[in-house]
Amino acid sequence: QAQLVESGGGLVQAGGSLRLSCAASGSNFRLNAMGWFRQAPGKEREFIAAIDWLGRSTYFVDSVKGRFTISRDNAKNTLYLQMNSLKPEDTAVYYCAAANIPYTNRARDFTSWGQGTQVTVSS
Repeated sequence: QAQLVESGGGLVQAGGSLRLSCAASGSNFRLNAMGWFRQAPGKEREFIAAIDWLGRSTYFVDSVKGRFTISRDNAKNTLYLQMNSLKPEDTAVYYCAAANIPYTNRARDFTSWGQGTQVTVSS
């Protein structure tokens, strides 16, 4: 089971950028797909991005496509989410997650979770 710790959240104005990081330990980080989810107040957790074990294939939900970039550094056991052109509707707790397979774009394949980091976008 992976241990995942997110960082980089905060308060930003609409149109701004943030970069989230997720440090992974205790698992075969470099062998598994990784992803980002988010949960806004009063809403269900939403699967927004994924990246395969080599960092060559990515998936994004339509609402963030073209604005968010997912990447990973397997040498550092770290996952990233670069968020640009942020909107107030991006306000949520963002969670890093690890799958138990090398490639997936299905939310149900993610089995380990971090504690989350708050992102707040002001209008």
